[in-house]
Amino acid sequence: MRVVAVDPGLTRCGVAVVEAGFDGRARALASDVVRTPSDMAHEKRLLRVYEAVRAQLLDSEADVLVVERVFSQNNVRTAMGTAQAAAVCMLAATQLGLPVDQHTPTEVKAAVTGSGRADKGQVAFMVGRILGLREVPRSADATDALALGICHLWRSRGRMGAAR
Repeated sequence: MRVVAVDPGLTRCGVAVVEAGFDGRARALASDVVRTPSDMAHEKRLLRVYEAVRAQLLDSEADVLVVERVFSQNNVRTAMGTAQAAAVCMLAATQLGLPVDQHTPTEVKAAVTGSGRADKGQVAFMVGRILGLREVPRSADATDALALGICHLWRSRGRMGAAR
């Protein structure tokens, strides 16, 4: 299974490609951050996120898009931009006929570290260990996208095993 995972954001949107082979091990194929300047028109920022994620879906020959579920934040403006970025990513996948799934930040942390209350440093450390990375990406957004991809691979494997 090959997953494109997105940690949505309007200023910084983490995008990663993670796959699991027949051996069940998760492997990172790509991770990046799509950045849009805050002085750019809002609709153009959304278009840039959409185009980058669509290109990654096509280039990676993904089986599924997984997006971190947007949670309520104190800053409504930030939450709205994050939700809009998530929506354009889901639109890109749907237009390509790909399934879309979502996981909460707590689910991702629990899957990767064993604790839904883990901090970003713990998540980054475990992402590096699980994927066998020499260096964890400098950007927390890219690392969070990798963690989301790992979470989806592992949760999907559990669902497939339960369906048998």
